Amino acid sequence: MLTAVLTIAAISLLAGLGLSFATRRLPANDGDLVEQVNDLLPQTQCAQCGYAGCRPYAVAVVAGSAAINLCPPGGEDTLGRLADLLGRDRIPLAESVVPAVAVIDESLCIGCTHCRNACPVDAIVGAHQLMHTVIETECTGCELCVAPCPVDCISMRPLP
Repeated sequence: MLTAVLTIAAISLLAGLGLSFATRRLPANDGDLVEQVNDLLPQTQCAQCGYAGCRPYAVAVVAGSAAINLCPPGGEDTLGRLADLLGRDRIPLAESVVPAVAVIDESLCIGCTHCRNACPVDAIVGAHQLMHTVIETECTGCELCVAPCPVDCISMRPLP
């Protein structure tokens, strides 16, 4: 009985050491890196980067077919974290990318809540049939609130 326990313990120890060695020697799985990049992105699914959402953009960044500076909702903070994770140089946001915030013309707002429901970061506050407003510090500039507005009272204002 003792021999069987010691044999199983020895096999487990050798297997553990083998797995530890393999983890250090084998290249990292690209899928893991894609997940790490995706986790850094703001998850607004706004498609301003030219991809259908954050995950496809993360795949393209890891594959090297997309630059890391195409995400306006992420801004400079996300760009810096991506550069650090991927070991790339820090570069400014692409010139075609203009960080902005949504602004609601409160005199035109009818309180329909369509914009509030579309906002992925809950930066729009207001009750049904009452005026809505944008919390500028929370707004990522994804523009997802603009299209659902039936009275076109939402515009985007570039950040200074």
